[in-house]
Amino acid sequence: MAGIYLHVPFCKTRCVYCDFYSTTQGERKERYVSALCRELETRKEYLRGERVETVYFGGGTPTQLEKGDFERIFDTLRTHYGMEECAEITIEANPDDLTDGYLRTLASLPFNRVSIGIQTFDEPTLRLLRRRHTAAQAIEAVRRSREAGFGNISVDLIYGLPGETAERWERDLRRAIELRPEHISAYHLTYEEGTPIYNMLRQHRVSEVDEETSWGFFVLLTDLLRSAGYEHYEISNFCLPGRHSRHNSAYWKGVPYLGCGPSAHSFDGESREWNVASLDAYIEGMESGQRPFERERLDLDTRYNEFVITTLRTVWGLPTEELKERFGEERRAYCLRMAAPYLRGGKMEERDGTLRLTREGIFISDRIMSDLLWVE
Repeated sequence: MAGIYLHVPFCKTRCVYCDFYSTTQGERKERYVSALCRELETRKEYLRGERVETVYFGGGTPTQLEKGDFERIFDTLRTHYGMEECAEITIEANPDDLTDGYLRTLASLPFNRVSIGIQTFDEPTLRLLRRRHTAAQAIEAVRRSREAGFGNISVDLIYGLPGETAERWERDLRRAIELRPEHISAYHLTYEEGTPIYNMLRQHRVSEVDEETSWGFFVLLTDLLRSAGYEHYEISNFCLPGRHSRHNSAYWKGVPYLGCGPSAHSFDGESREWNVASLDAYIEGMESGQRPFERERLDLDTRYNEFVITTLRTVWGLPTEELKERFGEERRAYCLRMAAPYLRGGKMEERDGTLRLTREGIFISDRIMSDLLWVE
């Protein structure tokens, strides 16, 4: 099995926290779609004949594309990859783009999952983040998506936002739960260098929440969603039974994927590739037949480290016998030795030969994973 990720870089405006590659050059969409289809065609051997089970349109804002754009892309996918076994086809969407007419368009295409970037229902915070929608539009977008026939809806939330209180975060969570999406992604705000909100932090225009407050938000998140019937299956992801994101889960399980579009990453099990993070350079490169990208071949140490990071993110955990088979007894013993203090401290647990993070461990997952990495 394999997945395909398509990066659509266009945005009407840039949100203050976003560090993904995007552009407001919407007038270049036609050339971008042509370049994207060209990349899909020329890289059809990358997945080595693995059947494609998931396709994910991310961004940027994929809902900046129109029906004809999607039709060209899907025609290319059918021609060169086949979509007969494609079980999940996701599109990321901004709430204000999901009008009745646009949803009818999406429903007429092969999409069967929509991921809606709500982030918060708090109006002043939406304005601070430079989001284009209101809370009412977010609620309406979920309702309209359901009425359009989408039976697999995900919503994104962010917590740890400037000025956030436990009461406000609880209101966001309860509103999301009332909408009953099949999937909820909840990310703690990070101040990425180079983003407007990072500059606001440095200028003391906003304040970062402290660790104790963050822990309280995380406990509230996990408690409320668990009581509402959601499974916490990955550090930032929750779903109703059986409704996990197949595409993202494949990333964490080390399944090969092809990434097309500017800044998109690909993985074939042995190496990683990433396209240039520039729309102009990407288009010009594809038009000239010289795709601008870089490649990294993954040595044993790197593959071990990625195995630790990706498996520990999930409820399925890190299988120590598989680790031994793939990377040798020395690394398995090292992993168990480094995990021992966290096992004793209740931050990790071991059951049936599998290491997993506890809730307390998930909160400090970066620290734990760092300690388990192989360093020469």
